[in-house]
Amino acid sequence: MGDTVLFEDEVNAAMSAALDNGLSVTALHNHFFFDHPKVYFMHIEGEGAVDKLAGAVRKVYDAAKQIRAANPNPKDSFGAARLPEKSSITAAPLNEIFGAQGESKDGMVKFTFGRPATMHGVNIGKDMGVNTWAAFAGSDDNAVVDGDFAVTEDQLQPVLRSLLKDKINIVAIHQHMTHEEPRIMFFHYWGGGTAKDLAQAVKGGFLISGLSDVSSPLP
Repeated sequence: MGDTVLFEDEVNAAMSAALDNGLSVTALHNHFFFDHPKVYFMHIEGEGAVDKLAGAVRKVYDAAKQIRAANPNPKDSFGAARLPEKSSITAAPLNEIFGAQGESKDGMVKFTFGRPATMHGVNIGKDMGVNTWAAFAGSDDNAVVDGDFAVTEDQLQPVLRSLLKDKINIVAIHQHMTHEEPRIMFFHYWGGGTAKDLAQAVKGGFLISGLSDVSSPLP
């Protein structure tokens, strides 16, 4: 088990290195306010032969070092193209990808899918905040997506791998509740690209997390 201290632009490279080398990533968060540059803490765990585990951890550290070697000063953005002042996302193609009707407002489109759970014997779900969502802004050809995944502990690592593979950035991993059943992990993400490509990337994570709503297109 361990905790890795990272600058913002090192997080996703280090996380990919951890997952690609057999480690699990169990939390990502900040410890401070007003720190410059912003520092994040990524918690990892793994099991196996000591030399294999040490080699995997070294890969994580090397990934962060490569980012700093390329640019000594931490970046202050993901480097995506500047978005238009007004959003104009076309909902229909995204509705088809997700097999659901998104909520449209001010040129942006949002999809929300609930997950059933209980807490202190009370049923909780979508309307109580146990949900996975994706919000799209910008234009069809120059869009961003951000959102939150609600996954079980067993689903966390494969969904992280899926999104990172498709260049979606993970920006936080944590819990929102205590004593819930099943235990739910939440992680927040951010990506840039065409709206369709982003939707397909996020849909891959949706399917791994067992959201049946997105298993087939709208009729």
